[in-house]
Amino acid sequence: MSDAAIATTGAPVPQTRPQSGGFWPMLWRQFRAHKGGVAGLVVFTFIVAAVFIGPYIHTIDPAKLDIRAKNQGPSWEHPFGTDNLGRDMLAQVLAGGQISLAVGMAAMLLALVVGTLVGVLSGYSRKLDGPLMRFTDLFLALPLLPLLLVIIMLFRDTLRTAFGPETGIFILIVFVIGITSWMHTARIVRGDVLAIKSQEFILAAKSSGMREHRIIIKHILPNVMSSIMVSATLGIATAIITESALSFLGLGFPPDFPTWGRLLFDGANFLQINPSRVLWPGLAISLTVLSVNYIGDAIRDALDPKALKH
Repeated sequence: MSDAAIATTGAPVPQTRPQSGGFWPMLWRQFRAHKGGVAGLVVFTFIVAAVFIGPYIHTIDPAKLDIRAKNQGPSWEHPFGTDNLGRDMLAQVLAGGQISLAVGMAAMLLALVVGTLVGVLSGYSRKLDGPLMRFTDLFLALPLLPLLLVIIMLFRDTLRTAFGPETGIFILIVFVIGITSWMHTARIVRGDVLAIKSQEFILAAKSSGMREHRIIIKHILPNVMSSIMVSATLGIATAIITESALSFLGLGFPPDFPTWGRLLFDGANFLQINPSRVLWPGLAISLTVLSVNYIGDAIRDALDPKALKH
């Protein structure tokens, strides 16, 4: 029995999570009961597998030009058709999915780290609570899209020169999305920390002489993990949509570096000639965002205290 699990009276303090059967097996059982979440997990797993394994099956180079086959509809050779330069649309959707998902994951991780750090420090420390929450409110009050445009215009050429056109814009897109998406996570984590830090096992840990950083790592963070997990799923969807919007505005990756948003931007001018150029990347974005949102809803319901009691 740990020193933090014993109150000053010497009696064990009940943990906030159920112990019978283990937390993760119980979470999985509750998750499986959510049909939408299971369907979302299946769809998202299929999309991830398709974009990373598909290029080994559909081996056409997404950058290969074939002017004689431009603006073709779906066929056996080109299941999603071709664009105005004869490039295979299926190969481009698969390649673009790798970039869009990578941006979504990386930006989500950055937003989670910043949001969790701000939320934990704000909820645990009274001195830092006021300044950090005013800082969070400031970011929430800023107009998101103009801010993104200004940051990209200021730093795009510098990062391209330093890291190359592809890596530089990837770092910039991930940074601007992550640094403008952490505020809601911070608010949610702060609320959870405020509720947890007044519980008996936290007071017992303090009275036993445990240091503040150990209390945060050992007791606070594990108990706010449910909120962080839900924010993670929603963060992926937000990052993918934001990257698609930036690419659609022509401020994302270069034309020869396709993402789903860039494919939408390039296909918008050919909507009447070849609607499939917009259909397939738009469908990929919609299915990914919808499936991730369903997964987030299922995780939230599975982590509901009422559900975990059963």
